[in-house]
Amino acid sequence: MSSYATDFSIRRLWTIFAASMVVMFGTLLFFGYQIYLSKPPIPDAVRSSSGQLLYTGADIQRGQNVWQSMGGMEQGSIWGHGSYVAPDWSADWLHREALSLRDRMAGTQRFATLPEPDQARFGAMLKREMRTNSYNPRTREIAVSDERAGAIAKTAAYYSDLFTDRTPAAHRLRDLYAMPRDAVLTRHEAHELGAFFFWTAWAATTQRPRDTVTYTSNWPHEPLVGNAPPGSIFLWTFISIFALLAGIGGLVWYYAREFDVWRRDIEPDEGFSVSDVLDGATLTPSMRATAKYFLVVTALFFTQVLLGIVTAHYAVEGQSLYGLPLAGYFPYAVTRTWHTQLAVLWIATAWLATGLYVAPLLGGREPKFQRVGVNFLFVSLLVIVVGSFAGEWLAINRRLGSGTANFWFGDQGYEYLDLGRFWQIYLFVGLLLWTALVLRALWPALRQQGGRSLSFLVVIATVSIGLLFGAGLAYGQHAHISVMEYWRWWVVHLWVEGIFEVFATAIVSALFVKMGLVRVSVASTSVLLATIIFLGGGVLGTFHHLYFSGTPIAVIALGAVFSALEVVPLMVVGFEAYNRAKIEHQQDWQRVYRWPFAFFGSVLVWNLVGAGLFGFFINPPLALYYMQGLNTTPTHGHAALFGVYGMLGIGLTLFCMRGLSDPSRWSEGLLKTSFWCLNIGLAMMILLSLFPQGLFQAYQSFTRDYAYARSADVIHGPVMQTLVWMRVPGDLVFTAGVVAFCLFMIRALFGGEPARVTPSIPADFAAQPAAE
Repeated sequence: MSSYATDFSIRRLWTIFAASMVVMFGTLLFFGYQIYLSKPPIPDAVRSSSGQLLYTGADIQRGQNVWQSMGGMEQGSIWGHGSYVAPDWSADWLHREALSLRDRMAGTQRFATLPEPDQARFGAMLKREMRTNSYNPRTREIAVSDERAGAIAKTAAYYSDLFTDRTPAAHRLRDLYAMPRDAVLTRHEAHELGAFFFWTAWAATTQRPRDTVTYTSNWPHEPLVGNAPPGSIFLWTFISIFALLAGIGGLVWYYAREFDVWRRDIEPDEGFSVSDVLDGATLTPSMRATAKYFLVVTALFFTQVLLGIVTAHYAVEGQSLYGLPLAGYFPYAVTRTWHTQLAVLWIATAWLATGLYVAPLLGGREPKFQRVGVNFLFVSLLVIVVGSFAGEWLAINRRLGSGTANFWFGDQGYEYLDLGRFWQIYLFVGLLLWTALVLRALWPALRQQGGRSLSFLVVIATVSIGLLFGAGLAYGQHAHISVMEYWRWWVVHLWVEGIFEVFATAIVSALFVKMGLVRVSVASTSVLLATIIFLGGGVLGTFHHLYFSGTPIAVIALGAVFSALEVVPLMVVGFEAYNRAKIEHQQDWQRVYRWPFAFFGSVLVWNLVGAGLFGFFINPPLALYYMQGLNTTPTHGHAALFGVYGMLGIGLTLFCMRGLSDPSRWSEGLLKTSFWCLNIGLAMMILLSLFPQGLFQAYQSFTRDYAYARSADVIHGPVMQTLVWMRVPGDLVFTAGVVAFCLFMIRALFGGEPARVTPSIPADFAAQPAAE
């Protein structure tokens, strides 16, 4: 046994993995329980000191449902989570209410004309009035002064005009915010929506009982009411930087110590394969059936990019696309909903289809009725996409109301989980079916001695993909938004960003072993170690999404430290790139895998840039305090979601196309064009437009307040408008890469049948074919 395997035996690594996952998920669940206990209370009533009833608890909860039905997080944001063209409604309400209350305190004189001592006095009165927690847990009511009740009424009137489109000023703002012109609210719905917005602003400016910070840890930055970063945010930001540097030092030391040993031990015992093992593998019926999945991946990818271009353009024209009145049919909230959902759908479909294709290859047999299951799952996928998208269109265009019908079949309004609950359950059942199909095909590989550990990692990731999506079902129609955010990020962070990456890493490593490019013991050890390192920071790193979502300070502490540790493994990307290159350039037969390997290589680069640099740029608490919901977020999102997971999805797709098409007919020119245009176009999009937009907004957030950074004055000011137009060159280059990829896929899938040869399955993984 090599020194590498001796020092870090697979059995020891499995013990570490099991123990760390118990601790990590146990901690995640424990603090989830704390979120349930400490979430901002929803009162039964909001009353003025003279007894006037402003809002009821039912108004607030129904207002949340109204907000969800009109697109929710796809039309502005709440507590910084959502889209970027419209304001953050919590910060906007807070700012407007504070200005109105300050003017009322100043009386008949304009506040700006008052002497500085009077301004300071009224400013102190304003802070005391708005930060004092007047919620009575016995009566479950919030009490406000009559002056503040008047300020609330004035702010509510502004929002009522905006969402019912009653005035020319409101009509102009609706155009700037890219709100659908015809999908307006009734007065009653606008009243309920105002109740929800008021409550989110109240939680953002009201101090927790026996504390000096608000329920949202003083977010957003709003000097009018004394919202500024508390000392804990500074402390945990510095500690997160310390954890990052310490983690990088430790990991670099480990890699430096093991580098020479790993380099010697990577080669299989019998030497690198001199021929393409997969060239001798028979395509089973279920493997052939996955071809249509990859065709759908291509169609969804193309559609998602087109919708992204339209959605970005709404930021400059509001209601049209180069003069075409597109918003009358597909308003901003619809196109953005579909754009964000398709990003997850096409990438996840590519990975799921890869699992269905690879499982019989690794298991060495075709289970009974496997093709039937693959085809049924495909039909279900189409039904879910069409049904959920239709429901979202109907909801945002106000065809389903804001009640139970919308929740089940329309739009839940939560970013990445917008689809109605019926479609969400249907998708969850489909993922469980996918899990069963992959496991039954992989089962023979688990019974073999060689490579069992690596196969078991694939199994764990497969089961986790099926089960973790179910976390999105843990909240209901009337769930508290803090509770919903907790479970939503289980899906968006752990499911999309965590377990899928483990699954892809294990699958790729298993294929490398099968192809005779890496020793099975080294692959098993490396993947298991990478999984421990990645999930060790990734599980509790989920909390960095929840800093300001009505959660306790402990969430900031955990999120800060562990999100910093998420970046640590990305710092040794050069080592991984070297090892990948060593594996991928051993024999002439590997030329056919040049472009799948190229896309895998780009994943490493974008992992460092998108998840590492841009991720850590915004994730420390102090940075996110000022930048949450600004264009620094889509900078990280585009670089990480497409740059890492999208590129990986394309690489896996091309890997499977090796068997589903004839590589001798592949267009080298189309693949080269696609690879370089996608990478260069993405870099241009980020560096010329998204990142400068985010920096400009961040400066406004630092120097003035968060509401101003998200206001129409900034978003539609000359600087931001110019930077939005600067996205066009990158979009054009990127679109050229998408078109080239689509043309390649069409030619590959319809340009002729792949060769059929006798099966040849290495002993490391394959079981003997079982009888049907």
